Amino acid sequence: MDFIVDECTGAAVAEHLRSAGHDVVVVPESMSQADDQTILDGAFDEKRILITNDKDFGELVFRQGFSHYGVLLLRLQDDSSANRVRVVEAVLGQYGDLLKMNFLVATETGVRIRRKAADPYDIGHPV
Repeated sequence: MDFIVDECTGAAVAEHLRSAGHDVVVVPESMSQADDQTILDGAFDEKRILITNDKDFGELVFRQGFSHYGVLLLRLQDDSSANRVRVVEAVLGQYGDLLKMNFLVATETGVRIRRKAADPYDIGHPV
């Protein structure tokens, strides 16, 4: 899969994804000091799933109607690098086929999936 990892999500997640064979762009490396809208637009244009800890992307997608190719928003109590990597790995393992074109919110205990097209309901899933 192709990903773009937001600056706040960290290098450990990007390195983990790369070591698993994914194509990963990291915001500080490729879009230094870009605002959230530019990041979201770039991810959409390049058909990359955005991984972020920044709730502002939900605002852009749901309140302002910006397009996305897929977003994984991490809402973690333990924001350590190791926990971020663990949760991303769990989400990919269990819900990887749902990342494309959907908005997922992951916590340590579950995943909410907001489907982009037909299903307007949130679906809660354990991690």
